[in-house]
Amino acid sequence: MKGLRIEFDDISAMTTLLPSDALLVIDVQNDFCTGGALAVPGGEEVVPLVNRIAAGMANVVLTQDWHPRGHISFASTHGRMAFETMEVPYGLQVLWPDHCIGGTTGADFHRDLDMPHAQAIIRKGYRSDIDSYSGLVEADRRTPTGLAGYFEERGIRRIFVAGLALDFCVAWTALDARARGLEVVLVEDACRAIDLHGSRAAALSDMDAAGVVRSSMGDLFA
Repeated sequence: MKGLRIEFDDISAMTTLLPSDALLVIDVQNDFCTGGALAVPGGEEVVPLVNRIAAGMANVVLTQDWHPRGHISFASTHGRMAFETMEVPYGLQVLWPDHCIGGTTGADFHRDLDMPHAQAIIRKGYRSDIDSYSGLVEADRRTPTGLAGYFEERGIRRIFVAGLALDFCVAWTALDARARGLEVVLVEDACRAIDLHGSRAAALSDMDAAGVVRSSMGDLFA
């Protein structure tokens, strides 16, 4: 396999991977794949793609949704229908089917995910009263997960993000990373989206505005 590359269209320059780069794989878990409780269309299709990227990266981190039963984001907790919204103490919350309950098969990583050299797993959404799409800051926008500190301590300056779902956990993570001064490259075709009421297009627009660089598998591999 040839080496990874990334091309920034705005400066038309090839940039080789550096020791300060990391791959951040977002929530490639059973419940987000076909047959799961909150399946993202085509979710399992990202598995061979993120595996291929990870094989060429020295620094790999994974995030993992890890909810308790009765989580605030679950429609069943409130006697509501899935995909409704409601106001909670930290703002507007989409109500999801029960998913990624810690310790269940649904919360496990997809069985074909193959990156044994990953150095860290960041679990999120494990507090019963706060959701957490982002891998860096929970949905109250105040509570850190510790990932930003990990990147700082490790000297990580640029992250490549891929996984599930593009319009929620991937986008929120990318935006929070940009807000903390990291360079962020979205590997767009190594993500899949829920696309709830146009959320995919909105997420891409928000990431573009924040300076997230959009890339693809074709850009990464010579």
